[in-house]
Amino acid sequence: MLFDTHVHLNAEQFFEDRNEVIKRAFATGVEYMVVVGFDRETIPLAIEIAEQYASIYAAVGWHPVDAIDMTDEELKWIEELAKHPKVVAIGEMGLDYHWDKSPKDIQKDVFRKQIRLAKKVNMPIIIHNREATEDILEVLQEEDAKQVGGIMHCYNDSADYVQACLDMNFYISLGGPVTFKNAPLPKEVAVQVPLDRLLIETDAPFLAPHPNRGKRNEPAYVKLVAEKIAELRDMSFEEIGKVTTENAFSLFGIT
Repeated sequence: MLFDTHVHLNAEQFFEDRNEVIKRAFATGVEYMVVVGFDRETIPLAIEIAEQYASIYAAVGWHPVDAIDMTDEELKWIEELAKHPKVVAIGEMGLDYHWDKSPKDIQKDVFRKQIRLAKKVNMPIIIHNREATEDILEVLQEEDAKQVGGIMHCYNDSADYVQACLDMNFYISLGGPVTFKNAPLPKEVAVQVPLDRLLIETDAPFLAPHPNRGKRNEPAYVKLVAEKIAELRDMSFEEIGKVTTENAFSLFGIT
């Protein structure tokens, strides 16, 4: 039993064969997924997909790259959608300093607003971090995000920051990069993270794990992530699947 905690089945890469992709995931043992919405187009579709499958859920939030496009109207819209029974988290949100579409101050403002919203609706948050770790930790601390906690999505940073994330009530989620031959950091993190704070994901259609690197990712491939973590921790694949699924249930409040 596997739980892909972060997948974009609402992305255009899946428009033609989404149902087949989902069937392949179920056949591989991926019983649960969270489809993450991040803008005006993908948020409604995330909920629509979740409504169609009993074991698929949705997250609603605004991506930092597009922070400049977010208005107070969108924030109120997300707050309303958070009441939907299949919505289990707010996000993805955070900071992305790789692309320059949205100025840093606007990204931080939108990030803070979404954290406050998550606290208002009492939901965990999903953090997108690209080249912005220090600022993300500062904002989380200042906004007391520990109240709701959440996920450090596709964690690909130094193991030095793991404890700070854990101290703020966050889970560490690992995806395809943990399988990359030239990526030592996520492997180090995979061993260091306490088992009760570990999650797995694909971020499909992005970041396909080895041996599918460079191709379209899909939720069935989360099995490759679980297998690699099991190998690194000298545990069985079944143990990793069980504990990461239980962790996801606990975080998202799924019973």
